Amino acid sequence: MSTAEKRTRLSREERHQQLLQMAWQLIREEGTDALTLGRLAEKAGVTKPVVYDHFATRSGLFAVLYQQYDQRQNALMDDALARNENSLQARAQVIAGAYVDCVQQQGREIPGVIAALAGTPELEQVKRDYETDFIAKCRALLAPFATHGTLADAPLWAMLGAAESLSRAAASGAISAGQAKDELYGIIVSMVKRSA
Repeated sequence: MSTAEKRTRLSREERHQQLLQMAWQLIREEGTDALTLGRLAEKAGVTKPVVYDHFATRSGLFAVLYQQYDQRQNALMDDALARNENSLQARAQVIAGAYVDCVQQQGREIPGVIAALAGTPELEQVKRDYETDFIAKCRALLAPFATHGTLADAPLWAMLGAAESLSRAAASGAISAGQAKDELYGIIVSMVKRSA
């Protein structure tokens, strides 16, 4: 039997997930600069055309990695919202917890992916689209607790910046995850109360 025949045949979706797992592992072990489609093929034990068939470009791969991260963050938040009461404090706690926990689960790899997204206008737009969706979701969750039922854009963008910065600090060990969540919770509650 040839080497190709000995390889396990995976479905397209299974191969896609395997490649994504290998990409995260490669980033964790060697950093985002090491993540090329050729290096990913080598690490996954497949040919380059297989990887190119799934992602086409390195930018496409980073966009999919960020999408996977964003989906995980939304799932964590939605799950926690379904289990919590409908109050400002509960929602602020869910948003803060889900944001920090998702970064913690992804480890120190996500800041590298986010930095790679800032590398090209195409990828920056991908990141901006996800950020806009996150802000819209937070606005919908928090606006009912504001006096006029609305929240301005600037404080929501400031909240997102704080969430990213605090999560990065927790992922790097500069502060604990608990400290990041507590601080972000305070920022969110304060933001809503100031809009009242």
